[in-house]
Amino acid sequence: MEKKVAIVGISGAVGQEFLRVLDERNFPVDELTLFGSSRSAGSEYQFRGKTYVVKELKHNDDFRGVYIAFASAGAGTSKEYAETITKYGAVMIDNSSAFRMDNDVPLVVPEVNAEDAKNRPRGIIANPNCSTIQMVVALKPLNDISPIKRIHVATYQSASGAGAAAMAELIKQHEQIAAGEKPVVEKFAYQLAFNVIPHIDVFLENGYTKEEMKMHNETRKILHSEVEVSATCVRVPVLRAHSEAIWIETERPISIEEATVALKKAEGVVVQDNPAEKLYPTPLFSASHDPVYVGRIRKDISNPNGLSFWCTSDQIKKGAALNAVQIAEYLML
Repeated sequence: MEKKVAIVGISGAVGQEFLRVLDERNFPVDELTLFGSSRSAGSEYQFRGKTYVVKELKHNDDFRGVYIAFASAGAGTSKEYAETITKYGAVMIDNSSAFRMDNDVPLVVPEVNAEDAKNRPRGIIANPNCSTIQMVVALKPLNDISPIKRIHVATYQSASGAGAAAMAELIKQHEQIAAGEKPVVEKFAYQLAFNVIPHIDVFLENGYTKEEMKMHNETRKILHSEVEVSATCVRVPVLRAHSEAIWIETERPISIEEATVALKKAEGVVVQDNPAEKLYPTPLFSASHDPVYVGRIRKDISNPNGLSFWCTSDQIKKGAALNAVQIAEYLML
């Protein structure tokens, strides 16, 4: 069977990461088609020594014969083109929020619930939100020891979560400030350089943002659990890896030793936890790497059944492109 692969939204930060991850992981690609908006149509990209010209995404037969279509062009585009993409049997692995909470669309993190990908009546598999992905990878081995009842999480999310233009704006703001100029603010509510902003996505009636509620709803769907999740999501002046401070309450106490052993054995997790040697994860050193890095594992002194830990992971990689490619790899087993 020929492996025809398509990428929708190639010009964005995640679209570009798809090319890198497919190449790094030696993903079998017999034929590659790149799609973009009318603005990016005609652009050229290199992949494995060949030049590919971007086609404009249209309602036509361009997806005939495509096996996997990675989509990262925004929820509006995904909703509009899902039927066109899947019409001839392509599996659409969608990186947007368009279908994540639809009952007939699996929401998949391969290290956690890979088997859900097999039940896809609409031919669509949703890639979860980046902050949810890294959290559930770290939670899975702990939930296996004793079911998690409650999660509190504070995120420290990088500029990359708002796209390539947001990363460029953060760099530009630092340059402008260093030059004594007034920094230009376009992508965020406030200047991000030398600042943190407790506001990601839109505010909802309950006082939480949409990003915070994604972490609540998506975690429950992925873990097949009624776990309670309360999040505060914060944008920080980091380029491309997210960090999270997480507190969990389990049905029975989990010792630090148990937790550490389980996390060290877990797929997709690297434990970096030796405070005496100043060993703990940081977003700078997580950038461009595959795993979720976990450290600062300790008992929650406010809760006898509680644990607390810190994790970091590359938002564009594991938080988006890599997770989608891992889903595609699972489908090929």
